[in-house]
Amino acid sequence: MFSKESIETAYCFFHQKERVYRYSTMDWQKDDIEMAISSFVDTMPQELYDTLAAGRPHYLLDHVRFAEDINDALSQLEKMLFG
Repeated sequence: MFSKESIETAYCFFHQKERVYRYSTMDWQKDDIEMAISSFVDTMPQELYDTLAAGRPHYLLDHVRFAEDINDALSQLEKMLFG
């Protein structure tokens, strides 16, 4: 399974990146955030990613769905942490 620490780490990282992404008006900055999340996904516990993705292919990795996916991931992680 995955630890509470891995949930907290993912939540903090995603939360920070989502806040910058949401208010950014620079496409290059949004692209950089998407790349950072993609790199993070590569290193996070596979079980945690699979739980968040719930069978959705390219979860957090699709440019078109990124904003929706990051908000969904944050919502799920908040429920895991705070009930």
